[in-house]
Amino acid sequence: MADLFEKIANNRGPLGMHAKQSHGYFTFPKLEGEIAPHMVFRGRKRLNWSLNNYLGLANHPEVRKADADAAADYGFAMPMGARMMSGNSDNHELLEKGLSKLVKKEDTILCNFGYQAVVSAIDCIVDRHDVIVYDSESHACILDGVRLHIGKRYVFKHNDLEDCEKQLERATKLANETGGAILVITEGVFGMRGDQGKLKEIIALKQKFNFRLFVDDAHGVGAMGATGGGTGEAQGCQDGIDIYFGTFAKSFALIGGFVSSTADVVEYLRYNMRSQIFAKALPMPLVVGLLKRLELLNTKPELKVKLWEITNALQSGLTNAGFNIGDTNSPVTPVYLNGSIPEATNLIVDLRENFNIFCSMVVYPVVPKGMIILRLIPTAVHTIDDVNYTIDSFKQIVGKLKTGKYQGETIAAVDSY
Repeated sequence: MADLFEKIANNRGPLGMHAKQSHGYFTFPKLEGEIAPHMVFRGRKRLNWSLNNYLGLANHPEVRKADADAAADYGFAMPMGARMMSGNSDNHELLEKGLSKLVKKEDTILCNFGYQAVVSAIDCIVDRHDVIVYDSESHACILDGVRLHIGKRYVFKHNDLEDCEKQLERATKLANETGGAILVITEGVFGMRGDQGKLKEIIALKQKFNFRLFVDDAHGVGAMGATGGGTGEAQGCQDGIDIYFGTFAKSFALIGGFVSSTADVVEYLRYNMRSQIFAKALPMPLVVGLLKRLELLNTKPELKVKLWEITNALQSGLTNAGFNIGDTNSPVTPVYLNGSIPEATNLIVDLRENFNIFCSMVVYPVVPKGMIILRLIPTAVHTIDDVNYTIDSFKQIVGKLKTGKYQGETIAAVDSY
């Protein structure tokens, strides 16, 4: 018989195996100071492209005041208990109504964490007779929700409508046998590539198949669409989304999430979604702060205009400089490079220590071996100077990468910094 702790000690996982060399620098880094495009990392100020603060609300003066006033007025213990038992309030319901209006759905349920909301909503909505069809590049929260499903599930190739239709044919055949229903799950904006899910085309498949569509629009709500109503609004197909998820961790610059749908579906979630029935309600200061953020989203369209000004400048500048940013059509900006993990770590150290630029690095096992992604998140509070400096710096590091300057056998040593 094996000992559980010995198993853990001998197998730290594909990322954990590098923990001793990477912790505190490549993984679990500490960014200090005000949330802004320029933050302190290891004692020096760096240009930061790694935070999903799309609209710059994290340190907006009106937001900071609302957060502080709400904390003073209510304290973080208020309300006590789960919403169903003793944790409901007028402010919670007011926020749900405002979010329903934003995303053009009948009703909304607040959730304590975005990741948890998706996992538990999927678990709540489907039973063992139902069939799930989902995009292969769905976020981990969708994958974990799908894993909880004790019925059948089929995966389709990323944004591949032909394969999606093929899986729907299989799902339809099985659902007819089990008497179950079909739930299709995809994303509004895919957080790694930055490309939009083909929502309009998937919705068009409803003319041929009987299914409901669940969309995780974590990166879309607030940033996409004419009013910030999300990717469905941007594509002109919001009505065809049956269950809409949004997070507060990105455009709203806070924590938590929400699920919006018909009044019947949301009522069902309120009375059956275990992660909310058995968990304490969102603290009042967060709810009041979210109401202020929603107000600014609705009344200050210039924030989204500025976000897209920076996004377009960054993406067009990178493309014109010869960089491969894939097929992103959202603010998420991946820069694709070729190289090993040691090359990637040496490149990042150079970028952070000599160019004072902090951005996220993505390597195997998240992406295939030999691929490096530098993931940039533009925001409304970045400047054109930030964009120009970054593009010029990237030209220099790619030149070094191509001439072998970052080659090595192990990941970079950073103890000297």
